[in-house]
Amino acid sequence: MNFEKINFSFAKKINKKIIINLLKWLGIGLMLFIIFLIGLFFYFTWDLPRPENFAEKQFSQSTKIYDRTGKILLYDIYGEEKREIVNFDKISQNIKNAVLASEDANFYEHNGIDIKGIFRSILVDIKLGSLSQGASTITQQLIRSSFLTRQKVFSRKIREIVLAIEIERRYSKDEILNWYLNQIPFGENAYGVESACQTYFNKSSSDISLAEAATLAAIIPAPSYYSPFGSNLDKLLKRKDIVLDRMVKTGFINQELADKTKQEKIVFAEENKSIKAPHFVMYVKKYLQEKYGDDFLKERGLKVYTTLDWELQKFAEEVVASQENYAKSVNANNSAVVVIDPKTGEILSLMGSKNYFEKSYPEGCEENSTSKCLFTPKFDVATMGLRQPGSSFKPIVYASAFKKGFTTETILWDVKTEFNPNCSPLANQSKDIYGLDCYHPYNYDENFRGKVSLRSAIAQSLNLPSVKLLYLTGLNESLQTAKDLGITTLNEPERYGLALVLGGGEVTLLELTSAYGVFATEGQRTEPISIIKIEDSDGKIIEENKNSSTKVLDTNVARQINDILSDNNARAPIFGYNSVLNFSGYNVAVKTGTTENYKDAWTIGYTPFAVVGVWSGNNNNSPISKKSGVGLAAPIWRKIMEKLLNSHTSENFIKPNYSQTTNPILLGQLPEADTNTILYYIDKNNILGDKPLEPQKDPQYFNWQQGINMWMSQNQ
Repeated sequence: MNFEKINFSFAKKINKKIIINLLKWLGIGLMLFIIFLIGLFFYFTWDLPRPENFAEKQFSQSTKIYDRTGKILLYDIYGEEKREIVNFDKISQNIKNAVLASEDANFYEHNGIDIKGIFRSILVDIKLGSLSQGASTITQQLIRSSFLTRQKVFSRKIREIVLAIEIERRYSKDEILNWYLNQIPFGENAYGVESACQTYFNKSSSDISLAEAATLAAIIPAPSYYSPFGSNLDKLLKRKDIVLDRMVKTGFINQELADKTKQEKIVFAEENKSIKAPHFVMYVKKYLQEKYGDDFLKERGLKVYTTLDWELQKFAEEVVASQENYAKSVNANNSAVVVIDPKTGEILSLMGSKNYFEKSYPEGCEENSTSKCLFTPKFDVATMGLRQPGSSFKPIVYASAFKKGFTTETILWDVKTEFNPNCSPLANQSKDIYGLDCYHPYNYDENFRGKVSLRSAIAQSLNLPSVKLLYLTGLNESLQTAKDLGITTLNEPERYGLALVLGGGEVTLLELTSAYGVFATEGQRTEPISIIKIEDSDGKIIEENKNSSTKVLDTNVARQINDILSDNNARAPIFGYNSVLNFSGYNVAVKTGTTENYKDAWTIGYTPFAVVGVWSGNNNNSPISKKSGVGLAAPIWRKIMEKLLNSHTSENFIKPNYSQTTNPILLGQLPEADTNTILYYIDKNNILGDKPLEPQKDPQYFNWQQGINMWMSQNQ
């Protein structure tokens, strides 16, 4: 027996069996490994979002507030992300090229992942002993920022690769790059290239230069660190040059252009200029928040086209700034301005303080205090400040009188008068027998003029005839006229008394300016508005101004006010023929106002196409030096009105009809030697009636007559 043969055969059988078993177990192991990998794959990817959902993803977009042209961005309302989506063809090719060179030079060649880049980053990670290298393509970055976290773990990377491949399979390269450019963060809450361009350069993404595009691309890896508004600007500019070198290497530009671009000075937008016309913007924002809510404004990408004339707004701000030194010299530390188109109600300009960005003073006063600070920058005096209007309220009382039947030629006596019937007619008491205040106001210049027409009284802003006219017209009737003209703040008639005509109640500059607009439009009231239209992110109009006017004042009454307030000859005895109020060759109506205690100075004037209102004073009601509205607020008013007149076709007021009554007393046709108060001839409750009141029945009669008698005895 050949044992060697038997042993060889046996060994052969055993080796074959071992190999079969080994292959069997290897096969099983391979199957288990494949099953493990599949399980691991499904473990990491079972809850991935569907790639088709990406195209349906709604990115948060901020609400943008523009001027009336839609070209000047005034403000951006955003939450955590300030973004505006733009079409791919609206983005500068400079930006596309810079981003591709910097972030993913092979973007248009790979299928979502860059194999070479991955192996290269793995080698670097092994060498450094960390996961610092990403090698992520633009598609992967997009997936990560849209659906995944930024945590550097293996599971996230698997999920990222799977989705990147699937996204690339479903969408074109241009679509993916467009999503990326509209999605990525650039710091300062700016997301997407359009928002970044507006934030850093005050430009649209379609207008960005090569140097600016390289700068934006340089920000992408670390937006907070490389922010132009941060402390690493020098490092950002160095990285900008690196991006330009990469653009040369990838063939987007040549070396000569890169070297030339590196020498260009980058001019960044000023960080604190992210809001223009701030008080106006905050006024608009308040309306939007009340109507749409904060979340809607921060996410839905509304475009708000306002009524603001940006060029006029800038001019108004410059004019107020130029007046600041003089204003401070007379202890007036703040000013506010409103300009309205009376025909449409559109607010063309609005300043709530002289400078929104300045600090409150004096030092140590509370930032938002209107009781301690001479100047509070962020408090909007124009729309929120309740201030006494002084004599600028008089036209409303005179309009009420004309409604009742008085005329511009009605005669009243401008003499020293006590209006509390229980006080001495000599006007030398402070309290009556009941402890109530006596009331004997003076004219601004403390002079008296005897007989004056209503035309002269209002044109020269005489106080005594105006107080008498309020008494004759009626407090409630005058308050109703004010309400008809749009003033909503005068709700305490028992507090105002006859001082109402001298500005005894509080109003806002916006409402009083708008009220004057009723005179300008011959009795038509149009609610002041700040928004022309609002569009959603798709350009669909969701709100549009369709402001309509309402007839609230008789045409002839409005024309009488216009005729008086534009009569330079009538106001000349007080203001002079060549005062700051006069525009030779133009129809401009104007009224000044100064409160009795010199806390406020006003000038409000208008043409048929514009109303300008100016207030000057102190936030804490400290008195200014004894300067009238002409000396303080009027120079600001004049410069703004002058600009409006120079940019608009001239329009004139229509002359009124003065033959509304046949009553000679109301027409100022008194007996030649008359020394009687008007109460001798008319019943103030029925001035058009045939039978005059018996003088003794009117509680004011005796004091008014005594004032005339005293004046006559002193002037004979």
